[in-house]
Amino acid sequence: MLETLIAAVMLTSLIVYALVGGADYGGGMWDLLASGPRAKRQRHAIVEAIAPIWEANHVWLILVIVLLFSGFPRAFSAIMIALHIPITAMLIGIVLRGSAFVFRKYDSTADAVQRRWSTIFGIASFFTPFFQGLALGALTTGDIHVVEDHVTTGFFAGWLTPFALACGLFALALFAFLAATYMTVDTQGQPDLQNDFRLRAIWAETALIPLAIIVFITSKYGAALMYRGLTNWWAPLLLGWTTLSALTAALALWSRRFYLARIAAVAQVTFILLGWGLAQFPHLVTPDVTLQNAAAPESTLKLLLLALGAGAVVLLPSLIYLFQIFKGQEER
Repeated sequence: MLETLIAAVMLTSLIVYALVGGADYGGGMWDLLASGPRAKRQRHAIVEAIAPIWEANHVWLILVIVLLFSGFPRAFSAIMIALHIPITAMLIGIVLRGSAFVFRKYDSTADAVQRRWSTIFGIASFFTPFFQGLALGALTTGDIHVVEDHVTTGFFAGWLTPFALACGLFALALFAFLAATYMTVDTQGQPDLQNDFRLRAIWAETALIPLAIIVFITSKYGAALMYRGLTNWWAPLLLGWTTLSALTAALALWSRRFYLARIAAVAQVTFILLGWGLAQFPHLVTPDVTLQNAAAPESTLKLLLLALGAGAVVLLPSLIYLFQIFKGQEER
């Protein structure tokens, strides 16, 4: 029971990270792809939207890692060994992305210098979420095997499969859609920019349809337990809510009801990751590592839950206040 509660907190943190940090990655993608006569204004709008809160968003990823390390050390060890190549690439991307973002802000304003940092920032914003999605997909393939706490399948199992690669591409499109939808609200009062991001959000949402189909098809042979979970009794209900959220977001974007589009986009991403978590349950690394056989001793789990409760008292009000200061004023 305790391990399930901690796993639920991990999944919740992962969802929040996707909703805030994922949108930051998407912003970096659109920064790299900015084009047309308003390209410079598009980049400026993205920077203005990301700058106040981008660093705080990594709190949620850190929380997931700390909970995994403390609550499920066997799973942490297996994941970090089996997936150390994509995880290292992801970490390099996070560092490059953050460094380029700051250096672009405070380095020379010469066009050549700005282009250099923008390119690094944009490229890192592409490959970092790709490896994040790829790693999540790899955990569900069943290709990673752990015997007596030792990974026996080497360093390339799982993450080079069609299913894992499709998950990486799906994550890219999902974060691009989320960022463009958020930007339609952040650029209110600038109808030309707002329409630019509106069109990008519609295109990204459209791209999600074939990618979702590819993920589902490849899961049948590349992640059998995941496929079985996605066809479980609860799956049609969750799929219905996901589809309804996607349709609502698309129609809201088309009719320029941008606040509704943002709410629907948040719901869509939440349902997608919730479906992944439920289909994966109770495995952390399919098929050998589960919540039960990887959990730390009960005394550790109890202390971990107490620490989570105490930390939430500080963390959640602080983050809410941060968003109110930097985002609430913009929307007013």
